[in-house]
Amino acid sequence: MGNNYGTLFKISTFGESHGPAIGVIIDGCPAGLIIDETFIQSELDRRKPGQSKITTQRKEDDSFRILSGVFEGKSTGTPIAIVIENQDQRSKDYSHIENTFRPSHADFTYQEKYGVRDHRGGGRSSARETAARVAAGAIAKLLLRKQGVEINAYVSQVGTLKAPEYTQLDLSKTEDNIVRCPDPATAEKMIALIDQVRLDRDTIGGVVSCVIKNTPVGLGEPVFDKLHAELGKAMLSINAVKGFEYGSGFAGVELRGSQHNDEFVNEGGKIRTKTNHSGGVQGGISNGEDIYFKVAFKPVATIMQDQATVDKEGNEAVVSGKGRHDPCVVPRAVPIVEAMAALVLADFLLRNKAIRL
Repeated sequence: MGNNYGTLFKISTFGESHGPAIGVIIDGCPAGLIIDETFIQSELDRRKPGQSKITTQRKEDDSFRILSGVFEGKSTGTPIAIVIENQDQRSKDYSHIENTFRPSHADFTYQEKYGVRDHRGGGRSSARETAARVAAGAIAKLLLRKQGVEINAYVSQVGTLKAPEYTQLDLSKTEDNIVRCPDPATAEKMIALIDQVRLDRDTIGGVVSCVIKNTPVGLGEPVFDKLHAELGKAMLSINAVKGFEYGSGFAGVELRGSQHNDEFVNEGGKIRTKTNHSGGVQGGISNGEDIYFKVAFKPVATIMQDQATVDKEGNEAVVSGKGRHDPCVVPRAVPIVEAMAALVLADFLLRNKAIRL
């Protein structure tokens, strides 16, 4: 019921923010794939809390255990189960919201839908769940590596501060700073802004951009399973995401067709396009050019200020933010965006093998 994703490369995540553990079951991973556990841990380390002064100070090692589906370092073709234990919960920090609803959280909607909710850290609605996606996405990345596919996300905007477009950036520098922006000058300003917002006991939003290189031509299914539609669904399923655009996006409406069309050319026997307003996707199918898109994240809903709300009985109340929270989510969202992109492409890669003899 909404906890699964994928058609052939499928995942099911489980667990809550303050429960014993979170985890994921990956079904459909082909047998014989070398499962690099060091790489999986490195991906989890990029997402885990407590990385710097501009992220939540919750301390989680996010160390994982593989319970099934791997033998002698290789996938067996059977379901891969991964579990990540929670270690640094402070459930008492949430006792004040047991019967009240935090503004812009899932508290009210979960209560109304299920008639019961785990108020500790948001329970199942917590972004803590995304650690399981990152673990699964790491395995999807290992599969895509065999096809030469590269996925690189980075922070392109915080508040009104924007980095140059990806064609002007060296994406290998993304991990060189704590905000994960590959433009050093912009990164310095972003860090200062987030730190000031933190001191103001407030939060701020931002944008994560993603570039996928060396995608094979032909990934994506008409009519309803278009590649960009699935990428959009995957990104919009991430906590705090409010928008998705690919290729020229909304700016494309300012161009005429004669300016926007990507003309085909023959480059050394390979068909390519002169421009890439399409964002690497035409007719819902990859054309071999760079796939690029942007994901907008709202300001984190928990702020360390008093806010007006109501309780379960509809009585007026005041709620104050407690606990440990990110002043800006985008630095830690970078590996999550990459993971979801990898899951989409891995699934389409396997589906594509059944299209032609």
